Amino acid sequence: MRPARAGFVVSKAVGIAVVRNRVKRRLRDLVRERIGDLQPGTDLVVRALPGVATRSYSQLAADLDGALAAASARGKVRR
Repeated sequence: MRPARAGFVVSKAVGIAVVRNRVKRRLRDLVRERIGDLQPGTDLVVRALPGVATRSYSQLAADLDGALAAASARGKVRR
């Protein structure tokens, strides 16, 4: 079975290109640390909302962990 994979959606509403790219780099790094906890074959899509540009790295990490936990509780993510 193929490994878990992740995709990112960061719209122009998040900010200018420099800001969007910084957000994507941060999210990729955070997901890279957690992707091994997901079952093989899992597809994870992370959508960045406009307020994410002002969040610190630790706040982003907490937000991602919360979203993964909520999805897991709803049966959307198998860990």
